[in-house]
Amino acid sequence: MIRRIVTINEDKCNGCGACIPACHEGAIQIINGKAKLLEDKLCDGIGDCLGECPLDAIEIVERHADEYDEEAVKEHLRKLEEKNEPKDKHKIPCGCPGTMSRMFEEEADEDGDEDVELRSTLRQWPVQLSLVPVNAPYFEDAELLVAADCAPVAYGNFHQLQKGKAIAIGCPKLDDGNHYVDKLTQILKSNNIRKITIVRMEVPCCGGLNSIVSEAISQSGKEVPVETKTLSIQGKIIS
Repeated sequence: MIRRIVTINEDKCNGCGACIPACHEGAIQIINGKAKLLEDKLCDGIGDCLGECPLDAIEIVERHADEYDEEAVKEHLRKLEEKNEPKDKHKIPCGCPGTMSRMFEEEADEDGDEDVELRSTLRQWPVQLSLVPVNAPYFEDAELLVAADCAPVAYGNFHQLQKGKAIAIGCPKLDDGNHYVDKLTQILKSNNIRKITIVRMEVPCCGGLNSIVSEAISQSGKEVPVETKTLSIQGKIIS
């Protein structure tokens, strides 16, 4: 049949993944560094993903395509969820003891001593968005820092940004954006998050982090103020 359907210009696509959270059917995934429409039957042709692409690499066309299949979409989303969630939710994610949730107190620096090692302001473990427990005590009534995983390496004063905040890090380009949206939505629904600060890099693919946070807030039904800090690859806050 001839119908409206998404097409992706791979020459323009840089694999940023900003379109992925906007596709509620999970029809778009990053494959070999490019956004791909997995199957015609998974795309409803509405085009929620269009406005999220910073490079205008996505458009709606009319062409011969398989009919949109809602049941196939449900099965596809079920498989995605199954792939990204531990089968036994009572076990530590990925079975690794190093992911056990912990909290610890900050230690104050000793003023005036140049030889004192800089102290970490981290107050929790784990920090990866896929691994943090939804109901971890450090999320309740907290400010949440959602950071690109390159940010702590690029920005020397990153610990000042994270001080006093719960933290969740991830890569919107290399990781599953839909999974991040679902996880962050659960965190927002289950806790009183007072504010979200996004720390992203200046590279275009990092824009997916804003889309993930925006979609999660929308799905949670809550109103949460958001602030974005953009870092240059040379380690400066540029906006």
